[in-house]
Amino acid sequence: MKVEAGLPIGLSGVAAAAREAEELGYDGVLSFEAGHDPFLPLALAAASTERVSLGSAVAIAFPRSPMTVAQMAWDIQALSRGRLLLGLGTQVKGHNERRYSTPWTGPAGPRLREYILVLRAIWDSWQNKTPANFRGKHYTYTLMTPFFDPGPIDHPDIAVYISAVNPYMCRLAGELCDGVRLHGFCTPKYLKEVVLPNIEAGAKKAGRSLKDVDITGGGFVITGETEEDIARQKQAVRTQVAFYGSTRTYKGVLDIHGWGDTCLKLHRLAAEGRWLEMGREITDEMLEQFAIMATYDQVAARIKERWGGIVGRTGFFMPIRHQGDRERLKEIIRQIQAI
Repeated sequence: MKVEAGLPIGLSGVAAAAREAEELGYDGVLSFEAGHDPFLPLALAAASTERVSLGSAVAIAFPRSPMTVAQMAWDIQALSRGRLLLGLGTQVKGHNERRYSTPWTGPAGPRLREYILVLRAIWDSWQNKTPANFRGKHYTYTLMTPFFDPGPIDHPDIAVYISAVNPYMCRLAGELCDGVRLHGFCTPKYLKEVVLPNIEAGAKKAGRSLKDVDITGGGFVITGETEEDIARQKQAVRTQVAFYGSTRTYKGVLDIHGWGDTCLKLHRLAAEGRWLEMGREITDEMLEQFAIMATYDQVAARIKERWGGIVGRTGFFMPIRHQGDRERLKEIIRQIQAI
């Protein structure tokens, strides 16, 4: 199993953090769209490292035209000599319309499918001089002049990953994508009963198998030196699980456990701005399904128990306060990589 580290939010310290992740033995680094653009950190990381993969986890697709994403991905892929894992997500209608000022034109799944296809049509025209001739319901690409053509690169096959929760997106990942970035709001039961069967169905449609799709994720990890360290972190993770659980689009994850009413209650609390109350709705039983909770000496074993043989990449973080922590982190990374 490969292990990925998160980059700092924003640009300050990104280059140094990427170099340190590589030195610690991580297989990849990730940037996040959380108040800042996710592509600029990857460019800095690409210029500062030699080995680690560079993933966006995830860039929100619809506010960006396929051409702008194609250009950024092409440049980062060239700079990194083929290390980009382009992660895309859709976000929900409210955020697209009210935060990004982006029109919501029909169901997200079919639109993202077309988005991926037009990205590959653009890259194909740059690499192989294939005529620009993509006409879809949402996107059109029929013009590319020499002045705007960046030309071929040494590593033109850019890996595309998408975030997926609901069945359509899982089938889309299986059909068209190199990998899927599982949402943190995912339980082992939901993964086995909904996510994997739908990825496999999409893969079969394209003449592929489940093994052809890199499954990346692992939910929340609550870890520390002692049980007391773990207990102190639980409330923050409850709050985050509650935030995701308030999204009705994700209700199916709770439904499969018989917790669907919790989604509706969380949605009402969020609509009323009662954010501080939401975490109280996440019981210990729920938290155990969404999060691995283990001390440093047990965390790799718990990851193996829950995700071994299923997940190909996962994230892991622990603070480094002294050299002993640094060596411990290296050892945990090695243990996870051995899964």
